[in-house]
Amino acid sequence: MTENLNALAARVRQCRVCRDTPRAGKPPLPHEPRPVLQVSSKARIMIAGQAPGTRVHASGKPFTDPSGDRLRDWMGMDEDIFYDPDKLAIVPMGFCFPGLDAKGGDLPPRTECPPLWRDGLMQAMPQVTLVLAIGMYAQKWHMGNQQKSTLTETVRNWRQYHEMTPVSVIPMPHPSWRNTGWLKKNPWFEAELLPVLKADVKALVS
Repeated sequence: MTENLNALAARVRQCRVCRDTPRAGKPPLPHEPRPVLQVSSKARIMIAGQAPGTRVHASGKPFTDPSGDRLRDWMGMDEDIFYDPDKLAIVPMGFCFPGLDAKGGDLPPRTECPPLWRDGLMQAMPQVTLVLAIGMYAQKWHMGNQQKSTLTETVRNWRQYHEMTPVSVIPMPHPSWRNTGWLKKNPWFEAELLPVLKADVKALVS
C-alpha cells in the first residue's frame, strides 16, 4: 500500500540516516541534516536535481540561488508557480547539502537517500507525467540503462527520453553558472530542447 504522501514527506524531513547511521562506508554528514524537497499529489511536473547547495541548505527552500534563476528561465516559469507545490514537485537525488570537497565544490549527493525514499515518493505521486532529470545522478536513476556514457550524449538524445511512457523524461545539465561554457559548446540545447521544455511546462501548469 502506498504511504500517504504528506506522512512520507514528513519522515523524509526528519531523516538523520546520513549523519547518525551512514551507509556503504560513507563518513557521517559533517553538519546538521536539513532535507529539502517540495511534493504534492497534484503536480504533474517533477524536478529531479542533485542535492542542495550551501544557499539552499541555509534557506531550506529549493533552488534559492543563481542556479534556480537560470532553471526558472529555462522553464519559462516565475517564482510564484515554481514554488507552488500544486504545479511543481522538486525531489533531488540527495535531500541534504552533502558538504564541500577539498576544492570548495559540492560533494556528490549522499547515496543513502534514493534507496530509502525515492521509490516511495514516486509511487505516492502517480500523477507526475514529466520529470526534468538534472545531472547524471538523476539521469541514471530515472533512465536506467538507457542513459548514455556521458551527460552531453544523454542530453543530446533528449528526444528519445521525451517519448518515454508513462513518464516523459527530459535530461538536462545542471543550471549552475559554471556550465556556461558547456552551453556555448552545445547551442542546440537552447535552440532545440528549451522550446520543447517551455511548451511542455506551459501545457502542464495551465
